[in-house]
Amino acid sequence: MSFRDLRNFTEMMRALGYPRLISMENFRSPNFPLVAEILIWLVKRYEPQMEIPSDVDTESDRVFFIKAVAQFMATKAHVKLNLKRLYQADGYAVKEMLKITSILYNAMKTKENTDGEQSNDENSKFKFDLGSKIADLKVARQLGSDITAKGAALFDLLGHEEDLRESRTAAIARPLEITETERALRAAVKDVTESIQMTKDLLNNVSSDEASLEAKIEKKKQDLERNQKRLQTLQSVRPAFMDEYEKIEEDLQKQYQTYVEKFHNLSFLERQLDDHHRAEQERFEEAEMAMKTRQNKLKEEEKRLMRSGAKDEDSDVDIPEDEGSDSDIDDGQQPRPRHAQISGRGGARFIGSMRGGDSEESEDSEIDVDNDDEDGEEDEDEEEEENEDLDEDNDSLEGSSVKPGRSNPLLHTQILEESDNDF
Repeated sequence: MSFRDLRNFTEMMRALGYPRLISMENFRSPNFPLVAEILIWLVKRYEPQMEIPSDVDTESDRVFFIKAVAQFMATKAHVKLNLKRLYQADGYAVKEMLKITSILYNAMKTKENTDGEQSNDENSKFKFDLGSKIADLKVARQLGSDITAKGAALFDLLGHEEDLRESRTAAIARPLEITETERALRAAVKDVTESIQMTKDLLNNVSSDEASLEAKIEKKKQDLERNQKRLQTLQSVRPAFMDEYEKIEEDLQKQYQTYVEKFHNLSFLERQLDDHHRAEQERFEEAEMAMKTRQNKLKEEEKRLMRSGAKDEDSDVDIPEDEGSDSDIDDGQQPRPRHAQISGRGGARFIGSMRGGDSEESEDSEIDVDNDDEDGEEDEDEEEEENEDLDEDNDSLEGSSVKPGRSNPLLHTQILEESDNDF
């Protein structure tokens, strides 16, 4: 008995589900009841319907029990047990019981592996990849064609078996003659001698071939050295046109530098010209917008002045229709004369009386003359300011839209017409 066997037995029994714990100390001394109990459990595990007598009180009962277990295992499991070792019920009996335990344990492991493979197959049956089996399919197809070819060749050879059988039996039945055997041996010796001589000739030719190959190698080396010297000579010699080539290359480099500088300058000038045109266009548009704005303002101002002048005329021309004014005259209060305001050039107003023949006319006329002088001065100032504004507008339009040395008569006439319309 070995410690490893006892350990394997206890582990296998625990894996098989034996209800009792088996210690390694149980088999230090003979323990037949434990051996009998284990054997009965193993037989029931192998064949649940098997009936084995469990009475082991007497010696004859023990012998009968051991024989029944050994016979059952021999017929059912094809396991041969040593009856003497089983009867000893010690460590040697463990070796015999280990045979039965190993069968049951391997069966259990096989069943677990089979169940695991089935579960894996069920999980992966829809994940079968035919691409991984392409190589095996090609090999199987090649083997199938080889088998067919070999079978056809074997069939042809078996077809000649009848003729060959007679020749074979005749050759076997013919007695062996010494002279023919000697003749065959001499022919074989002659063939071997010829092959040996041929091999020797080849060896001799090898030496001559080696010498010829060495001569060829030497010749090639000489050619290589000669070509290398020629190459060095050609590299050291300067071509006749090389000076002119270098001079032309330098000129080309200078021309290229000049071309690059001119190209950069041209690009810069074109960009500056585009910026200048853009700025001129923007200034022209701004001036045009300013001119239109000023014209609109002048038109609005003219309309406003005309409306205010018309209102003043209407207010001066109106005569009161109240006839009870004589009572005011009689009371010693003189009525105030009505003065008419007439708009003149530049928005100037002329004030005068619509009544005549009174003694107060001179005083009113003096007041009106003073007022007219003041209004005239204001009108002249306003005219000068408007003329200056128009001159500035004309100068700005001429400087922005017309090139130097050339005037725009259409624009000038338009401005003059608008300035005349102001009056």
